[in-house]
Amino acid sequence: MGSASNLLRGLDGALAACGRRGARLLAFAIFAGLLLPPLAHALRWFITPNVVGLMTLVLLRIDLAAAFAHLRRPWPLLGLAAFVMLACPLIVWAAVRPLGLDAGIAAGMVIYATGCSVTSGAAFARMIGLDAELTLLGTLLTTLLVPLTAPPVAVALLGINLSLGIGALMARLALVVGLPLALSVLLRRALGPAALAARGPAIDGLVVVVLVLFGIGVMDGLTARALADPAWVAQAIGAAFAVDFGLNLLSTLAFAWMGWRAAASVGLVSGNRNMALYLAVLPAAADPRLGLFFALCQFPLYLSPLLLRPAYGLAARRGYGRSRRSARRG
Repeated sequence: MGSASNLLRGLDGALAACGRRGARLLAFAIFAGLLLPPLAHALRWFITPNVVGLMTLVLLRIDLAAAFAHLRRPWPLLGLAAFVMLACPLIVWAAVRPLGLDAGIAAGMVIYATGCSVTSGAAFARMIGLDAELTLLGTLLTTLLVPLTAPPVAVALLGINLSLGIGALMARLALVVGLPLALSVLLRRALGPAALAARGPAIDGLVVVVLVLFGIGVMDGLTARALADPAWVAQAIGAAFAVDFGLNLLSTLAFAWMGWRAAASVGLVSGNRNMALYLAVLPAAADPRLGLFFALCQFPLYLSPLLLRPAYGLAARRGYGRSRRSARRG
């Protein structure tokens, strides 16, 4: 019994250490997947179970009271959805038109801006001290809206038909949200609030481990494709960083009226988009490099917690400071 207890404490400590080093480990994952193609291929099959496990762990760490507080004020959420799903594609389209970029890269940047927020957004938000509850709600809302907004916007701006079936998307949403929600409810009841709080750092570390495995697996096949045209790949990676970080900054500034911590969380929702949905629905006539561009978008996604952490940390501190001042005035 004693040895098992010691082993469990050691595992909790190791996972907690992973949680504290999450940003660095995510950066390691994306390069490990690129430099070790056999490992990336071996982990490819694990991507869907990873997504379900990740969302379950995120829901275990979500403050339900804070999430419901956001739902009681729906107008900021609706404004977030309108800006992220409608305004951002128009802004990116207007920005890239005069630049004379490669057609595949330019189209990829605009389509990127039509996408819903990435599933791991709430995990990233919690890792860097932003509002995980607001990020999760933004992710769910944009995922619900993407089949209604992305196809007409893509046709109007680019003439590309993104046939996102509502039925297929709802089935995916049920798998990656409905199943984790049920599992998290069962685990909350089984563990109880005290045990769940005590294991919080270990759960955060397990989130990082899942993200690392996902990041390695999603790079499967990318090394060979990158070596085939390295100059184009370099341009595409630069464009991916520009659209990810640009939307992040633009949305943060647009929602600064909510307070810097909430605004930075909106920026996280807007900057990190889910391109996995599009890889399966690109029409045969679309530029074949679009799929490669979407895969390269994993670089800014996985490196943003490390590269943008100082800015996120400043926004989080300002947000907490504003909250404390408001509480004292109240």
